[in-house]
Amino acid sequence: MAAGTMLGGSRGQPERASPVGHAAGPDGSRRDTEGGLMHPGRRLSIGLVGAIAAASVLAGCGEAGSSGTEAPRQAASGAGCAPVAGQQLVALEDDKALQHADNVIAAIHSKVVTPQLIAALDKVSAVLDTPKLVLLNKAVDEDRKSAQAAAQEFATANGLTDGVERGPGGRLTVGAGNFTESEIIAELYKIQLTAAGYQVTVQQIGNRELYEPALEKGEIQVVPEYAATLAEFLNGKVNSGGQPVSSSDVDATVTALRGLGEKVGLTFGAPAAAQSQNAFAVTEEFAEKYGVRTLSELAEKCSGTATVLGGPPECQQRPFCKPGLEQTYGLEVGSFSSLDQGGPLTKTGLRNGEISVGLVFSTDAAYAQS
Repeated sequence: MAAGTMLGGSRGQPERASPVGHAAGPDGSRRDTEGGLMHPGRRLSIGLVGAIAAASVLAGCGEAGSSGTEAPRQAASGAGCAPVAGQQLVALEDDKALQHADNVIAAIHSKVVTPQLIAALDKVSAVLDTPKLVLLNKAVDEDRKSAQAAAQEFATANGLTDGVERGPGGRLTVGAGNFTESEIIAELYKIQLTAAGYQVTVQQIGNRELYEPALEKGEIQVVPEYAATLAEFLNGKVNSGGQPVSSSDVDATVTALRGLGEKVGLTFGAPAAAQSQNAFAVTEEFAEKYGVRTLSELAEKCSGTATVLGGPPECQQRPFCKPGLEQTYGLEVGSFSSLDQGGPLTKTGLRNGEISVGLVFSTDAAYAQS
């Protein structure tokens, strides 16, 4: 997904003070830990994610014990909600819009834009929502299908190539980040552009620092992107950071993105309903026991000493993780467990009843109903 926070982090953008970001980071991870999503490079291999996360846990060991669980500086009041083991994970609704609008969107080198090209790519956005993206990630990450096979099955099932108008043709290269989600969407773009008469190849390039300049230069022509993260990335290039231009409002975020894109020679398709963001997960059993389905309900019913929040170490400082939960929702937790970036340690901690709530990204295959 896949690759790639919003722990206050970025899919492939350097550390800085902006509030949002997403996708493949310099180390190959889907997102870094600064302003936006922090997806493991779906996502790195599971083994590598685990190794990195395990190293972080060991490095943080001390009086709190080998689990890396630490009490907050100020003790939470109230009883809280102790972890509840279970296999099925559910994402709590971000009902106060803590996260920014990281909707999937096609980024295109402006010189190759034609009405037929835009229309073909927009057919993907028209049908791709978050639940469907979860299932696409599951098809590759858990069911072990290739990205090409998963994309072709999805395109066929949704009639994506039906009525696609042929354009002027020519060779196009679709770039992909080095994580599952990006690879799948790039393959969907290839299917659509092939139907529109182009000769298309998909090239996995890596992180945003590599593929975005290549897109500006026309060395690649199309890349699946994420609206809020790319807006802040371009904001950093065009305006040296400045004030954040993204928000939870997708229309405002995409408008800002289009304006920035004009300055660097990029054009964008329509945003999909699918968003890939920080999400906070609990087990289905936890949700049923305590009656929580939203982050507001979690804060209202579960603030207190028994509640354990799990995530990467950076979550404790990043504005879209623990501080965001505290400031936007008023959630108080009894302790924090340093685990990984939405990866196997966090999911295992939830399933084994070691943490109450954990950072697991909104399009993770773990949300697919088994």
